[in-house]
Amino acid sequence: MDIQTGQVVHPVSAMESLEKQLSCPICLEMFTKPVVILPCQHNLCRGCANDLYESKNPYHYTGGTFRCPTCRFEVMLDRHGVYGLQRNLLVENIIDIYKQQQEKQEGGGGDSLDPPLKDKDTNEPKCKDHEDERINIYCVTCQVPTCSMCKVFGQHKDCEVSPLEAIYQSQKSELRNAVEMLATGNSCIQAVMAQMEDTCKVIKENGDLQKRRLGESFDLLYAILEERKGHLLEQISRQEEEKVAALRLMSERYKEQLLASNQLKEKVSQSMEKTGMAEFLISAKELIDQAKETARGPQLQRPEPGFESMDHLMVDTEDVEALLAQIDFGQDGNEEEGGVGRE
Repeated sequence: MDIQTGQVVHPVSAMESLEKQLSCPICLEMFTKPVVILPCQHNLCRGCANDLYESKNPYHYTGGTFRCPTCRFEVMLDRHGVYGLQRNLLVENIIDIYKQQQEKQEGGGGDSLDPPLKDKDTNEPKCKDHEDERINIYCVTCQVPTCSMCKVFGQHKDCEVSPLEAIYQSQKSELRNAVEMLATGNSCIQAVMAQMEDTCKVIKENGDLQKRRLGESFDLLYAILEERKGHLLEQISRQEEEKVAALRLMSERYKEQLLASNQLKEKVSQSMEKTGMAEFLISAKELIDQAKETARGPQLQRPEPGFESMDHLMVDTEDVEALLAQIDFGQDGNEEEGGVGRE
């Protein structure tokens, strides 16, 4: 027990003490071979030493200097850079012996209280610039996941960073809101499609009504109007078909928009079910932008008010007996009535 603090102090095993002595002061992990020894007698992974050297020598001049991260001793390098430093074969041999001992302990041949070797080869994504480093932070400035080495020595050293967990929760919440916007947009599209379907029915009903009215009018004047009757019926049918065809085309465009929106919604839902924060964040920003863009929807067409009306095709038979040969619907003034407009 510690007399000053009153806390129980557990004895440190020999393996734990050895592991601490074999840890690199830069990556804080066990030395990765080859291990180099500095003139001040401190050791570094050659990869970590090279990262430290390149951070001080971005233009790769011949030679150069860097300071030991343990004692701040200024290390002078020749034209070979860190590859000119002497390897510490003793430390490398100790590391091999340590790993062999750990393998025996994991197989049941040693003290079960000693901790296992730290596993650096996890399934988490690795940094593309530092292959041995896991992606464990998020660069807020560049909006990309990265590793600690990139923040300390790499391209993100002057950027603002944040823990993965905080950004993961924030963007997941933002993506959830985008999904809700998609659902709302889909409801609006479905309502418009239902309205256009009802309008198609009204157009057909009104078209049938005008056909009956026209038939009754021409029956009274059958002898003179029979030929004109067929001609005007054809005009009504053509306009009915054009209006219905226009609405059907608009409805197909809304269906395509709805299909694309549902596919993106499914893609977003599958992305949100992924457990890896880094994997999620790599694609989260793009998915958020796509969801917002799709939720806003394109400028699709809608029929203008009165588009379903066919009253402009009605025929008044009063006082027209003398003009039967020239009778028409009078389209010059009403040709554009009830046209299709844009949303």
